[in-house]
Amino acid sequence: MERLDRKTAQVRKYPEKVIQFGEGNFLRAFVDWIIWNLDRKTGFNGGVVVVQPIEKGMVDMLNSQDGLYHLNLQGMDKGRPVDSIDLIDVISRGINPYVDFDEYLKLAENPDMRFIISNTTEAGIAFDPSCRLEDRPASSYPGKLTQLLYHRYRYFGGDVSKGFIIFPCELIFLNGKELKKCISQYIDLWHLGDGFREWFGQACGVYCTLVDRIVPGYPKDTIDEIHRRIGYDDHLVVKAEIFHLWVIEAPEEVAQEFPADKAGLNVLFVPSEAPYHARKVTLLNGPHTVLSPVGYLSGLDTVKECVEDPLIGKYVRKVMFDELIETLDLPEAELRQFADDVLERFVNPYVKHFVTSIMLNSFPKFRTRDLPGLKTYLDRKGSLPQGLVLGLAGIITYYKGGYRGDTMIVPADDEATLVLLRSLWETGDVRKVAEGVLGAESLWDEDLRRIPGLADMLTEMLGLIQDKGMRAAVETVVK
Repeated sequence: MERLDRKTAQVRKYPEKVIQFGEGNFLRAFVDWIIWNLDRKTGFNGGVVVVQPIEKGMVDMLNSQDGLYHLNLQGMDKGRPVDSIDLIDVISRGINPYVDFDEYLKLAENPDMRFIISNTTEAGIAFDPSCRLEDRPASSYPGKLTQLLYHRYRYFGGDVSKGFIIFPCELIFLNGKELKKCISQYIDLWHLGDGFREWFGQACGVYCTLVDRIVPGYPKDTIDEIHRRIGYDDHLVVKAEIFHLWVIEAPEEVAQEFPADKAGLNVLFVPSEAPYHARKVTLLNGPHTVLSPVGYLSGLDTVKECVEDPLIGKYVRKVMFDELIETLDLPEAELRQFADDVLERFVNPYVKHFVTSIMLNSFPKFRTRDLPGLKTYLDRKGSLPQGLVLGLAGIITYYKGGYRGDTMIVPADDEATLVLLRSLWETGDVRKVAEGVLGAESLWDEDLRRIPGLADMLTEMLGLIQDKGMRAAVETVVK
């Protein structure tokens, strides 16, 4: 089996146009794949230089393969299973700024560099006041980025045509605004001057984005089979689902420079990312949070099993189509299409997504993913969404512990939450359990007993689950 590099693969090398902070699985399976499509289907003609954002990373391994790796996409496409493998060739090289800071700064001197893309985890976009301009490099990602921007500003004498288009892909709401705020703080902290501040504001755009693709990563269970299929000894194979979505809050001129939507990709340039963020949280994360306890207490173990089960699948669809869609403001046809796509992702035969992994810290998840929808549904319809309330009853029941068959139920959350639920269930009174949970401001930052009818409905559902089991409770909701 051949080693993988540009001598053995003999692929094209593109002019460097993109600086990418992060060499991990997600960026290689999402952003670099999108750029690969751009290079093949449009006149983008751009290569990527990867910057390792932390001291220990993978750029040495990436460079040993000349930036090449294979992407294995698996999933369902309009009911048809897909299992493809492609050689991604857009990364030209990787740089570790902790080892070669001067080479890192030289990226700013390349007049063809136009885009900066990052995924440095949710904690990566943070201001660290201990960072200094003289550090080689600054420890935080915004600090490193400010160093690079300031070097470009000085090297090109403040030329406003040499700015950057910056797409942060960290999974935080309004990531672009947060990153821009951090850079502004470094401009103040390091006394970089009004000239640089004006250049940054005029020449550079930092845009909010939303990214969505499940990336399991290195497919260790099937790597031998993949190596046989590709004929190369590739140590950087990455596996991802076929679904992808990139929402970018940016004007039309940015879309023209980064024409991913013209390459047949699910990339949207929109005036506001907020409704798409709400759509994803509500229609993907929201159903996950409630189907997991309901499915588990019905004897099911994976998301796929829940959706395909005749009864629980009906429950999942009720929550999505009859309840949560009603709380969103995008066009109904667009919402229903997204929900259909989510269901197809849920039954991906190549991914085994255990519901117990989703139930980690269920109360904070319900608070952010489902509680807003519950309130909006009540406001708009004048009644409570039974499916969501049953989901909350399922979470509360799961936190009771005990056994499911021969398997011990072991909820995972912070100790204070576990102690609270244990003490409530020890009363043996489902009304006290319901009111105790709803009234716990430590869980909700408010008293949910004030929501009309919620305590009564939750009490009824908890009692039904205790008396007749979860599947009987589901039948009353989906009848």
